[in-house]
Amino acid sequence: MHSFPAPAMAMVETMRESASSDPARAIAYQGAPGANSHRAAMEACPECLPLPCFSFADALDAVKIGDAGCAIIPIENSQHGRVADIHFLLPESGLYIVGEYFMPIHHALMALGDGPFKVAYSHPQALGQSRNFLRERGIVPLSHADTAGAAAYVAELGDPDVASISPPVAAELYGLKIIENNVEDSPDNMTRFVILAREPVDPASLKGEDAITTFVFEVKNIPAALYKAMGGFATNGVNMTKLESYQKGASFSATTFYADIIGAPGDPAVDRALEELAFHSKELRILGTYRQARKRG
Repeated sequence: MHSFPAPAMAMVETMRESASSDPARAIAYQGAPGANSHRAAMEACPECLPLPCFSFADALDAVKIGDAGCAIIPIENSQHGRVADIHFLLPESGLYIVGEYFMPIHHALMALGDGPFKVAYSHPQALGQSRNFLRERGIVPLSHADTAGAAAYVAELGDPDVASISPPVAAELYGLKIIENNVEDSPDNMTRFVILAREPVDPASLKGEDAITTFVFEVKNIPAALYKAMGGFATNGVNMTKLESYQKGASFSATTFYADIIGAPGDPAVDRALEELAFHSKELRILGTYRQARKRG
């Protein structure tokens, strides 16, 4: 499956046509109209033209080929951790992170019928954020490409015993009934989105502001390489707010790390820390320096 459900297609085509009229204003996002990423695009940039894309790769490609000025992509959730595949897609895309946006996430159980329901469709992130709710009611979670698309798919199926976990607005868009609101397991459920563009933000333009720098690196395959690579941040007083590892390739011998630090290149302490990191690394790539949307610490 690599297309939106029929109930979503008319809205998708209308939004694509609008975005094509002014690509510089277009923000590509993954999901059907009404998805959380659609809402994030409109909140982060109210004047934008949202461009729905079926997959994350499609959204990034839209920016690369000039169909959109930027893309907004969910990267991590407070309950369910990092969004699958994003750490692979971002470095490979050739795009740069130019901003971030934090958005509270609230899901609703919706359907054509009144229940009880056998299954509920949604994106794996939303299913994970609502796993206790689903387990307590004996509802089997089934994966779909996105949250709003799951609602459109339930409408297309026409089965009253099937539900979706979707943003509340999706019920209105696709003619479903909200059975229960706020089905996420934690009331402070929050997703961090990053905004990507073809050109990076000049770190010098952020002088005097709270900035985040995001990068990926692969340390040399020698004992204590990661310990030595991280030492430069400690000795230079640079705060690292995120460090995650993931395997690159099938050999399981090359671990790539994804990191966020507070600060920007051009700051002497950051430059010294990154220089020491580069010395102990086989590869280092900065994905972007951008303004903090939320104070760390």
